[in-house]
Amino acid sequence: MPIYEYKGLTKTGKEVKNTLTAESIIQAKHRAKSEGIMLLEIKEKKSKGQNSGSSFKIGKKINVEDLALMTRQLATLVRAKIQIVEALAALQDQVENEHLKVILSELKQDVNEGASLAKALGKHPKTFNNVYVNMVEAGEESGTLEVVLLRLADFTEAQMKLINKIKGAMMYPIIMMLVGTALISGIFIFVIPKLAKIFVSMKMELPVPTKICIAVSNYMQAYWWSIPLILFSSFWLFNKWKESPKGKLKWHSFTLKAPVFGTIVKMINVSRFCSTLATLLSSGVPILVSLKIVKNLIANVHMQEAVENAKEAVQEGASMATPLSESGHFPSMVTHMITLGERSGELEEMLAIVSENYEEQVDSKINGLTTTLEPIMIIGMGITVLFIVLSVIMPMMQLNQAR
Repeated sequence: MPIYEYKGLTKTGKEVKNTLTAESIIQAKHRAKSEGIMLLEIKEKKSKGQNSGSSFKIGKKINVEDLALMTRQLATLVRAKIQIVEALAALQDQVENEHLKVILSELKQDVNEGASLAKALGKHPKTFNNVYVNMVEAGEESGTLEVVLLRLADFTEAQMKLINKIKGAMMYPIIMMLVGTALISGIFIFVIPKLAKIFVSMKMELPVPTKICIAVSNYMQAYWWSIPLILFSSFWLFNKWKESPKGKLKWHSFTLKAPVFGTIVKMINVSRFCSTLATLLSSGVPILVSLKIVKNLIANVHMQEAVENAKEAVQEGASMATPLSESGHFPSMVTHMITLGERSGELEEMLAIVSENYEEQVDSKINGLTTTLEPIMIIGMGITVLFIVLSVIMPMMQLNQAR
C-alpha cells in the first residue's frame, strides 16, 4: 500500500509528524482522524529516483546491509512460491528503513499494474543499479528469479565485507596522511612566513628550494580557500571523465595494471566470476543465461568484454576458456581449471575450487595493503620534510660561507 506522510495536531494541541499506509489518500485521512489527529498536511511519500553509472551504488538513504537483507528475504519468499506482489507487501511491513519502505510500496504498485519486477526496479536507479536490474531481468526470463536474488544478496554482502576490509586496511595510512598533511600545512602557513622575512632582510639570492617553499607558503596564506575548491573540482572532473566511454576504458585498463591494487581488482572479479557461475550452473540455470548474469556482476569493462566473448564462443559450440585466456585478464590457472571442468563435466566443482582459492588470496592481499602503503607514505612524507629542511638550511649555509 502507498505510504502517506502527514502533519497534524493531537487533541491536546501537540504537533505531530508521522507516516501511515493506506489504499488511498481518503482512507489515509480517515485513519488519521480516527486516531484523534487534526490534519494540517498529508501527502503520499515518493522516492526520488536518480540516474547512476555502472558501478554498484547504493541509494543515499539505503545502506548495503538493508539492501542485502531485503534481497535475501525477497529470494526466500519467491522460493516459497509466494507471488511477487504479496512478497513485496510482506517486505514493506518488515523493513525498518523508511526510504526502503517507500520504494517497496512503489515496486508493489508497479508490479500490481502489470510491470515486470526488473522494469519496476529500473525506476529506482539510485538504489537498484544496472547490475541489479539486469540480473533480475535475466532471472525472470529464465525462470530462476529466486536463485538470482540469492546470488545478488551474496554479492551485496560480499561487497559490504570487502568495503569494510579495505576501510580497515586503509584506516591507519589515511590517519598518517591526514596528520602529515596537517603538520606540513602548519609549517607552510606559520613557520615559513617568519623565516621568509628573515631571508628577505638578508638581501641575498635564495636557492631554488627556498623560493619554492616561500611561493607555496604565500599561496596558502593568500588563497587558502582555493585549495578545497580545486580539490573538489578535480574530484568532480575526474568522476565525469571516468564515467565517459573513453574515460571508462582508460581508467579500467589502468586499474588492472596498477601496482598492488591492479592485482586485487583482477582477483576480486575472477573470484566473483567463478563463484557466481558455479552457483548458477549448479542451480540449473543454462550456461548462456549464467554467463549473461555473470557479465553484469563484473565491474571492469575489459573483463566484461572477455566474458561476452566467452558467451559467444559457447553459443557457437566452442570452449569458453579460449577467449578468457586470450583476453589476458584471466590467469592461466583459472582458464586451465575451466578447460578441465568442461572436459570432465565437473565445471561447477572446478569453478568453486578456483573461487575459494581466490577469495583467500584477496583477503591476504587486502591485509597486506597496510604493510605495503606504510613505507611508501613514510618515504613520501620524509622526502617532503627533507625538502623543507633543505630550503631552510641552504640560505643559512650560504650566509655562513659569505662571512
